[in-house]
Amino acid sequence: MPQAEIGIIGGSGLYSMPALRKAKQVSLRTPFGAPSDAYVCGVLEDRKVAFLARHGRGHRILPSELNFRANIHGFKQLGVERIVSISAVGSLKEEHKPLDFVVPDQFFDRTRHRVDTFFGGGLVAHIAFADPVCAELADVVVRGCQKIGVVGKKGGTYLCMEGPQFSTKAESNVYRSLGMDVIGMTNLQEAKLAREAELCYVTIAMVTDYDCWHPHHDAVNVDQVVAVLLKNAENASKVVRQTVADMPRKRTCKCGSALAHAILTDRKKIPAATKKKLKLIVGRYLNSGG
Repeated sequence: MPQAEIGIIGGSGLYSMPALRKAKQVSLRTPFGAPSDAYVCGVLEDRKVAFLARHGRGHRILPSELNFRANIHGFKQLGVERIVSISAVGSLKEEHKPLDFVVPDQFFDRTRHRVDTFFGGGLVAHIAFADPVCAELADVVVRGCQKIGVVGKKGGTYLCMEGPQFSTKAESNVYRSLGMDVIGMTNLQEAKLAREAELCYVTIAMVTDYDCWHPHHDAVNVDQVVAVLLKNAENASKVVRQTVADMPRKRTCKCGSALAHAILTDRKKIPAATKKKLKLIVGRYLNSGG
């Protein structure tokens, strides 16, 4: 019996889900090691959800240290089919103001040190990733923003940088010249792995401040940033709650069959250890021979 159907990943400033009822902590072991923290499973708007603090409670884990595979695999183990991921970001456009929420439909990769696939070890698979976000899930989130009264913008590109340092002005201006909308350090790998795991995925990018390209960037102090973080977290909790309330019971998108034509390896050539490790991800395709 699934312990959850909807996964929520909390980013900087959002380390818990206050409205969660019947909450219990679930610590998991995965074939890829330990997730960032225990999952908090419970009921939100009469739906079973699982919450995970991306950086661990207390914000202990750097973006480059995150075990993305374990985090996503853990959701899959719990029975989750959809993931709503919350992330603090910097704005690369004047129009995206602090306290705005952007629901990007594209990602651009500027990371260097991260494992971002479940595959390998004798099993080759190539998922389609032209549209990295579940459009149906994004629509639900944007409508939720409208109902709550938060500025929620559908579309745009999230540039995922390595970090943990922020950008130089030269980098920031190049990203702007390329037309990027927001910049963060975490969500691209989650999106890739969620697609490989056949889970719907959407990002709620909470604009905290303008990136260093902005002429008034240096005038923003830590207290101001923290104040925006706290308000964003408050708004995100409300939007997630509304999103969960409005979530259709059944998925009609293609996310749940992303691997149907992705596996290239001859089934007879896949090592037994790899089959065992990836059973939850690809088992139904290997067993059927299709």
